[in-house]
Amino acid sequence: MTVELPTSWRSTLPYLSEPLPPDLTPESASGGGVGVNLPMELVRQSVLEREYWQIPSEVLDAYRKFRPTPLWRATGFERAIGARVPVYMKYEGGNISGSHKLNTALAQAYYYKKAGVKELVTGTGAGQWGTAMAAACALFGLRCRVFMVESSLRRKPYRGVLMRMLGAEIHSSPSGLTAVCDRRADGIGNSLALAIGEAVEYAATHEGVAFCIGSGETYSILHQSVIGIESQAQLAELDAGVDMVVGAVGAGSNFGGIALPFHAEARATGSQPPTLVAAESSTAPKLTRGVYAYDKTDATGSGPLEAMYTIGSDYPIPDAHSAGLRFHGAAKIISAMRHTGDLAATAVTQQEALDAGRLLTRHEAVLPAPESGHALAAAAKLATAGADGMRAERGVLVCVSGHGYLDLAAYEQLLNDELGDEAPSETALLSAVSGLTPVSLGAGTPLLAGGPR
Repeated sequence: MTVELPTSWRSTLPYLSEPLPPDLTPESASGGGVGVNLPMELVRQSVLEREYWQIPSEVLDAYRKFRPTPLWRATGFERAIGARVPVYMKYEGGNISGSHKLNTALAQAYYYKKAGVKELVTGTGAGQWGTAMAAACALFGLRCRVFMVESSLRRKPYRGVLMRMLGAEIHSSPSGLTAVCDRRADGIGNSLALAIGEAVEYAATHEGVAFCIGSGETYSILHQSVIGIESQAQLAELDAGVDMVVGAVGAGSNFGGIALPFHAEARATGSQPPTLVAAESSTAPKLTRGVYAYDKTDATGSGPLEAMYTIGSDYPIPDAHSAGLRFHGAAKIISAMRHTGDLAATAVTQQEALDAGRLLTRHEAVLPAPESGHALAAAAKLATAGADGMRAERGVLVCVSGHGYLDLAAYEQLLNDELGDEAPSETALLSAVSGLTPVSLGAGTPLLAGGPR
């Protein structure tokens, strides 16, 4: 293919059906907060309704090492699932982090470096974001510290080794190093919100250190728009059309990256957009069973409360290979578009996700991360019998957001028939969200996305 690397990111903020609900400030929501050293350019990218943002030359130079990424028609996968329509795959696993996360990590490291920050600290679930941040910090000369969910680090110790190879300091979360860790003994090493909370606290209490986040923020989703922009050009080069675009959702960065440029293009040209389908884990089903409410983004509760689809930041999410999808809420821009009906959602079990990953491995010779398996499983349903009232009629585009070479323990459990699934009960979900403030729910709107009216 002759598709060129995009030189600008594309924002969907000018094309939302409704403005994003404002955050609730720490003073009005929780009575206090921590300072986050967010570079002004990232603030602007989060709030200004500017459609195009030029990618800095230093970031472009780093992108050229692995972008554009490949897109192909997955004919082997199509035959394996009995697809009625073509299935196209956009593969983001061919870089040092093994995932799409490097797209925003490089941008953030650049902007934080310009702002004078010396060290970046973050929390990570599956380890892809931590690895991406470690690599970006190494390239831009910053120190890096990562709090990784204990259950993930235990299963994938070589993620920790890779981050250390890149110069990062790694802590298993709960780490015992922070006050939020002491207050959240119920985390039991399975909470991404806790790992993020530890990173937030550490950054707030150390000079020259800033917290950074890889998925839910509007600016990080903007940086991921290179995925969708490239995909549009690659599909055009193949003279191919799709009516479904699918990505897995933890908070929303890879889904937003591949899907939102299609939304922006359709709104800009007055055309009909494809159906944008967010595939989430059935163990953390915020978009399919959550409530649209103000909630915490991490376990400290010190930052602004954001409008999101959530199952409650204090909900004890079951241990599962949903890994990076194991987050209680969806990004504010993804949640807003779900609320206005501009995107759809479906939940996938880890058995379905890893089965889909095994099919891709056998028939396309690509080993996907378990997170990507959720998107593949959803795409397989849409391309065959359909799911949740949706079925593709022209074609499906799916983002394979990362490779699974460091997730082989999950696939070993699949091969040994040792997987299990634990979906939240309706009672547990109602309890977890009962104290949250809803976001302007209209008459007849269900409290829970999948619950009774």
